[in-house]
Amino acid sequence: MNISFKLKFSVIILALPLLAVSCAKSSAPAPVNKPPSLNQTTTSTPRVSTASPVASTTPQLSEPITGGLARVTKKTFGLYVSPGHSPISPEKFTGFHTGIDFETNPSEQNSDVPIYAACNGKLLLKKYASGYGGVAVESCVLDGQDVTIIYGHLRLSSIIPNTGDSLTSGQKIAVLGTGYSSETDGERRHLHFGIHKGSAINILGYVQKQTDLSGWLNPTGYLQ
Repeated sequence: MNISFKLKFSVIILALPLLAVSCAKSSAPAPVNKPPSLNQTTTSTPRVSTASPVASTTPQLSEPITGGLARVTKKTFGLYVSPGHSPISPEKFTGFHTGIDFETNPSEQNSDVPIYAACNGKLLLKKYASGYGGVAVESCVLDGQDVTIIYGHLRLSSIIPNTGDSLTSGQKIAVLGTGYSSETDGERRHLHFGIHKGSAINILGYVQKQTDLSGWLNPTGYLQ
C-alpha cells in the first residue's frame, strides 16, 4: 500500500465521527413549546376595562308642586333663621330649617295651587297644627329605609285622601292654604316640604341644634 492511499484512508476514518454527530443533530425532533406550569408565575399586560361603571341608583321623589325646585328661593334645608335673621319678614321662628320651602308667585295667590304625593305610600296624618295650619304626613321608603314626608301649609278641608289611604306618586292630595290666614297659621302661601328619617311622625319645621338635622334628609337630593 503506498503512502498516498494511506493518507486518504486516514482522513476518511477521522471524518466518520464528525459525520455521525452531524446526522444525529439533523434528525433530532424540533423542540415543543410547553404551556407554563400552574405553579409557574407568568407575566402579562393587564387588561383595562372600557365598560362604564354601574351607577348606584337612588330612589327619587316626584315634585310635590308644579315648577318644583325652581321655587326654592328663600328657605333651604338647614338654613338658620330668627326674627332678626331671615329671608322672610316678618319671621316668627328661630332654628335650623328641617325642610325646604316651595314659594308661590303673585298670580297664584287667588287660585288653587295643587299639591301632589311625592312617592308611593300611605297617608299617616292630616290635621291642623300650630305653625302650619293644615299639615299632612305620608309614609315613604328611600334608599331602603322608612321615612315620613311632611306637607305643610295646606288647606285642611282640601286634603282628599283619608288617614290610612294608599297614595300614588303624583296623585293630587290637596291645595295650598290661603296666605296669611288660619289655613296657613298666618304664614305666606307656600309649601313646607320635609323628610324625617324613620317611621315615627315628627312635623317639626325647625330644630334648635344643627346636629339635630341628622334626623332629617335634604329633599333636594331626592327630587327629580
